[in-house]
Amino acid sequence: MKIATWNVNSLTARLQHVLDWLIANPVDVLCLQELKMSDDKFPLEVLKSAGYDAAVFGQKTYNGVAILSLAPVRDVVKNIGGFTDEHSRVISATIDTPAGELRVVNGYFVNGQAPGTEKFEYKLRWLSALRDWLRKELVAHPNLVLLGDFNVAPQDRDSFDPVGLAETIHHTTAEREHFMDLLKLGMTDSFRLFDQPEKSYSWWDYRMLGYQKNRGLRIDHILVSQPLIPRVKGCVIDRVPRKWEKPSDHAPVILDLAP
Repeated sequence: MKIATWNVNSLTARLQHVLDWLIANPVDVLCLQELKMSDDKFPLEVLKSAGYDAAVFGQKTYNGVAILSLAPVRDVVKNIGGFTDEHSRVISATIDTPAGELRVVNGYFVNGQAPGTEKFEYKLRWLSALRDWLRKELVAHPNLVLLGDFNVAPQDRDSFDPVGLAETIHHTTAEREHFMDLLKLGMTDSFRLFDQPEKSYSWWDYRMLGYQKNRGLRIDHILVSQPLIPRVKGCVIDRVPRKWEKPSDHAPVILDLAP
């Protein structure tokens, strides 16, 4: 099966992009971030017509996440258990597959603005809460995928300018340590299980010809739990939609799991 993550930066603006992409890439599961719409505005019927069930956690103007799946989704949980948050950032669901249950956790991680700000401190608290909650989730759901827009470039090779951007947002030691904490729980960065082209990024700034000059960051990730590693057959970034007219600033990332 194929599982993808895509920060669409407004589903209102990018719905046709999503539909077109699904026709060309009929993945089993597509996790979306930054819907920027409330639940009542979510195009549920349109996506059902395309063959997808959906679990949605929307928010007007900001944030918002959704899981689209060819198979029904169940046991939906919103946000991080035990962490009070007014923002719609995490949605989790179980999907029944031929290989058994698969728990999918889709997150739009906190951006953090800049080190030293209140938003950055919120990001660190949020990441700590995610780690503690995920530890329990892995006990309950050994076959688990954590994916989404992490807003963290975990290594220097995940940034177009690791020296010039050192210790700026997405690049700080604190953020990278939190990413490593997720790996220490038994999660694995599926993209790095394979040889990948140099300067592989999933996000490019709209400004200063960011995409054209490949001035990007790899901040969209798919982490898999230990039992899933033998089933991982590939993980790629699809840059094609970033070339479309009025694109999202993010590209989809696709995980290929064997049955």
